[in-house]
Amino acid sequence: MQAAADRARAQGRAGPDFDYEAALVACAAGNRQAFRAIYDREAPKMLGVAIRLLKRQSLAEDAVHDAFLTVWNKASSYDPKLGSARGWIYTILRNRALNMLRTEGRIDWQDDFEAIGPTAAEEDPEAVISSLSDASALRRCLEGLDPKRRALVVLAYVHGLTHGELAGKLGVPLGTMKSWLRRALLSLKECLG
Repeated sequence: MQAAADRARAQGRAGPDFDYEAALVACAAGNRQAFRAIYDREAPKMLGVAIRLLKRQSLAEDAVHDAFLTVWNKASSYDPKLGSARGWIYTILRNRALNMLRTEGRIDWQDDFEAIGPTAAEEDPEAVISSLSDASALRRCLEGLDPKRRALVVLAYVHGLTHGELAGKLGVPLGTMKSWLRRALLSLKECLG
């Protein structure tokens, strides 16, 4: 097992019997050849996985780059008791890609969230507003908004739907949804101020 990893490191590439665990141990010790062997073997496959997750070549390349930086910097944290070394590498890539989707708001939810909508009376935006006190300034200002804007605010800030989920629900581009919600919040701020 160790001999295969040593041969792969000496050649600077990974063979069919490549030992990922030994290569990660070598990476943890600062062996650049072992890291290069992992990179040469897995980078093209990881790019394919990242493209499927992120849908854009440039984002996928960033995710793979970030994943390999993490592999290099955190190789010593790999624990073989928790899973295979190759699985650990792909988990890093998957987590990085999902974080990019979440934090950068780049999920295209239109296909996945077409059917989202209130499922119970208490989730209905009008029911939420009517549950506020009659003397509440927030209720007064929400009632002053256009019904569509009011529903957006309630779905986003009471029910926690993301911009992407709202865009998918209404079948509009993400940028349009962000603009609509921003304008609704500005109107609320103006009313409450």
